[in-house]
Amino acid sequence: KLAMEFPSEDILLITASPVIKAVMNFRQVSKTLEEFDVEEQPSSILEKRYHNIKVIQSGVKQLKSDEHKILTEDGKEYMYEKLCLCAGAKPKLIVEGNPYVLGIRDTDSAKAFQKNLAQSQRIVVVGNGGIALELVYEIQGCEVIWAIKDKAIGNTFFDAGAAEFLIQKLTAENRETPIECKRTKYTTEGNEEKERLAAASDKLGSALGPDWHEGLHLKGTKEFSHKVHIEILCEVKKIYLQQEFIQLQRTSLTFPKEEKNVEPDEVLWPVYVELTNGKIYGCDFIVSATGVVPNVKPFLDGNNFAVGEDGGLKVDKHMHTSLPDIYAAGDICTASWEPSPVWHQMRLWTQARQMGWYAAKCMAADTLGESIDMDFSFELFAHVTKFFNYKVVVLGKYNAQGLGLDHELMLRCTKGQEYVKVVMQNGRMMGAVLIGETDLEETFENLILNQMDLSAYGEDLLNPDIDIEDYFD
Repeated sequence: KLAMEFPSEDILLITASPVIKAVMNFRQVSKTLEEFDVEEQPSSILEKRYHNIKVIQSGVKQLKSDEHKILTEDGKEYMYEKLCLCAGAKPKLIVEGNPYVLGIRDTDSAKAFQKNLAQSQRIVVVGNGGIALELVYEIQGCEVIWAIKDKAIGNTFFDAGAAEFLIQKLTAENRETPIECKRTKYTTEGNEEKERLAAASDKLGSALGPDWHEGLHLKGTKEFSHKVHIEILCEVKKIYLQQEFIQLQRTSLTFPKEEKNVEPDEVLWPVYVELTNGKIYGCDFIVSATGVVPNVKPFLDGNNFAVGEDGGLKVDKHMHTSLPDIYAAGDICTASWEPSPVWHQMRLWTQARQMGWYAAKCMAADTLGESIDMDFSFELFAHVTKFFNYKVVVLGKYNAQGLGLDHELMLRCTKGQEYVKVVMQNGRMMGAVLIGETDLEETFENLILNQMDLSAYGEDLLNPDIDIEDYFD
């Protein structure tokens, strides 16, 4: 965006990664919903396309905001007129520096995970967001103990009803073959394996795209396909390596069978997880899919940034940080403007792309002394993804976020086919969850945006015999 706006200016992209993430097959599904694939490409492609872009492959060592200067790990200095920080976030690991704990956040860590899985008989997955959901669904031939701190799976995106709808798919024996992956991947040749494993733990990769697990061969050593046991309302209390566990002289459990749940395990595992509910399971390794923390560390030293409660750099409605000429976008930032009543920030690919695009527009407007309106994508929270092979659309305050007790829910569910939930407040639609091919996303998007009073329709709003689209075209 910047390269197009300022063809005669030099634009530097400083990145620690040899690849860049490009948005491909972009499709505007509706006013606010967009679908796209994310593809890794060599950074040279960007330089070929825009002659005024120069990609510098190095990590940032320090930012000297008072001097408008960036120092990179390779010992060089770069001056800037305007700077946008888009350093993303890093996995929030349950424990740092344990070789048996893998954080999944980016393509490098996904590769390390795949390599470990090939030799595994049992893994423990900790976390309840999108990545944990997809992992558990995709893994075959390996026992999975899934520890979640909530009552139901996928709390980031769903309520308990939606979780119940999906869980039947998780336990179904015959799995349909996944739809073929359209995305091609660019990998860095000549990268030694040990470097790649290091990348999984400490280096920062770029975040995974919405279909990151496609094309990865997620299969363990066992012949059966799908074995998942969920431990709810618990977190990891302690992790023991094999020797520590032997010295403890405590009992770990086998993979739970339906009838009896408490058989002691005779197998010796490389690592053991003690959960806050008192149970201990041995496993080959642990996947920490417990969310992310904004990657602000390289920029804080010596700079007086205002930082949000979630650890991100605070930005105003023009994506400015609290320091002059410095903007931020994506997972690293915390939206600190007064949001629309049906928008909230979530560290997702869709929002990162929108924020990056809008930040470039703001930088251009400021440089040219023009005024700019808030981008329409911040009017309504809207996200489309896939879980368990179902299309999933979430709109507005889909989990009644911030609405307190002053709301009601309406549901429609056809087992194995669709799940529709709307959040209503004072007769107006505030949010919706659509699972399956419902074809309701555009209608509901409009109803949330125009805040029309729907009290007159009552329960008929979700009546499958009434074509709701005809009402509200």
